[in-house]
Amino acid sequence: MKISKEKRDKISEQILALLFQNSPRLLFTYHIAKEIARDEEFVKELLLDLKNKGLISEVNKNPQGISYKKRARWKLSDKAYAAYKKHTSS
Repeated sequence: MKISKEKRDKISEQILALLFQNSPRLLFTYHIAKEIARDEEFVKELLLDLKNKGLISEVNKNPQGISYKKRARWKLSDKAYAAYKKHTSS
């Protein structure tokens, strides 16, 4: 089943809003998928697309600096955070 571009964009907006609400906390792909009630692989695909657009950043290391083998945490990019902050404060 194929999801329309419009629906993909709306789900991507939900992801960005979730990351903004939880900022500065970093979220794993699993937590994002669980929160927006979507399949993890589909969410990962959207996250990678948002990363390519420069809206989010992927963190591949834990707080001690050890690289994850199969996991990733996500956060809003500074540019996207500033845009959300400006939009919510007006």
